[in-house]
Amino acid sequence: MSYSIQNRVNMCRGLIAGTAFLIAHLSAAQAQEIDLEQAMDPLVEGAVDSTQTPLPLDQIKDFAEIFIRIKRNYVEPVSDEQLLDYAVEGMLNGLDPHSLYMKADRLEELNEGTTGRFGGLGMEVMMEDGFVKIVAPIDDTPAAEAGLRTGDLIIRINGKAISGSSLSDATEQMRGEPGTKVTLTILRETQADPFEVELERAVINVKTVRRVRMNDQIGYLRVSQFQTGTAESFRKELNRLRDKETFAGLILDLRNNPGGLLNSAVSIADIFITEGSIVSTKGRLPQNDQEFLASPNDMLEGKPLVVLINAGSASASEIVAGALQDHKRGLVLGMPSFGKGSVQTVMHVGEDVGIKLTTARYFTPSGRSIQAAGIVPDVMVAPREFKSPTAVMERLTENDLLGHLENKDAPSRNANSAELIEMLSNDYQLNEAFNLINALVLYQRPNPSPAQDPTATKGEKAG
Repeated sequence: MSYSIQNRVNMCRGLIAGTAFLIAHLSAAQAQEIDLEQAMDPLVEGAVDSTQTPLPLDQIKDFAEIFIRIKRNYVEPVSDEQLLDYAVEGMLNGLDPHSLYMKADRLEELNEGTTGRFGGLGMEVMMEDGFVKIVAPIDDTPAAEAGLRTGDLIIRINGKAISGSSLSDATEQMRGEPGTKVTLTILRETQADPFEVELERAVINVKTVRRVRMNDQIGYLRVSQFQTGTAESFRKELNRLRDKETFAGLILDLRNNPGGLLNSAVSIADIFITEGSIVSTKGRLPQNDQEFLASPNDMLEGKPLVVLINAGSASASEIVAGALQDHKRGLVLGMPSFGKGSVQTVMHVGEDVGIKLTTARYFTPSGRSIQAAGIVPDVMVAPREFKSPTAVMERLTENDLLGHLENKDAPSRNANSAELIEMLSNDYQLNEAFNLINALVLYQRPNPSPAQDPTATKGEKAG
């Protein structure tokens, strides 16, 4: 290897500053000929971390030696570019499950995920113990329709074990042309044996906000992800619920919402919170310390709010739930959330190359860290199946008896719609949230004055 001294210096500089390990082309003996400390001096100019430690030069030399031995002795030829990609990928994967090395296709996927249109199966995933773990399936996608759940481990893709693969390799295998099929082998905590699921890839157009008017008083808004237009859609759907004079309370469903854009989450929390902090971030560098404050406006005008979360509620979902809980603006119901309390920054380090690096932690308004702790609901309700409530709803009453006496003063009976009965019959947590929001609405209703109260007796005084 006939490199000039200047080339060697440049290669060392690239290894430390940009993780481009071109120094590995030097043998250990050649590396020792360079004054490495002098070559690295310019790299620490402008460093803001006063605790920065000296560069581990011995390990850099070891890396160079390992690189050369792989090149010379591996059973099959392997390109320099591939080895360098593996090295950078391994370095980032070793930090935490959310730091990633991204080439052009991965950067494109990241952009697709924030805009809400992409091809694939429709689920948020992460690496855990060498397997791909499902954080949350996205509503109305092949993953959700196939019954995949939060916490499921994907151990094989098309029969090929993925243990040892990178997350980007696994997601690339699951993506493909819409209409083509892929078979996943799933390991589920509640089942002893793995099982296979065949899914058909589709173009994923994520509608992130869904609205249901449960009855005249109660509205329901589900947010499946926090993307570029989510906050604007949320305001529009909330306005459609508010247009009824009898509207009195809202259920906000954040279950199985894997997160998304921080600004989108802050905007939605700000719809309900009128003052103070919504969320803060803290990192090693001053530019990573931020605080997001509420504006003085509550679109719900103080009406009761119940927030649904579960183990699939992560990141931005936890920011919203934590802010509403700390400000006592909404009651949180369900199961503890995922616990992803870290901030990732996308950094472009070259043409069509970038890294997603964890740079800070989230903190709720009261100063709680979400990381590995999650949001603990105010009302714990585990998901479960129960016998259909329709049998109770349809029991015989006085009103059903032939020839019953009429009551002209009786309020009209607001019959539950078939859609509502179906929703509540299939979702125990939502059923409990519906009961709770109705109780809160009733509790908040002002007491009638004696003149308005038809049951009050003339001349009676309280106490």
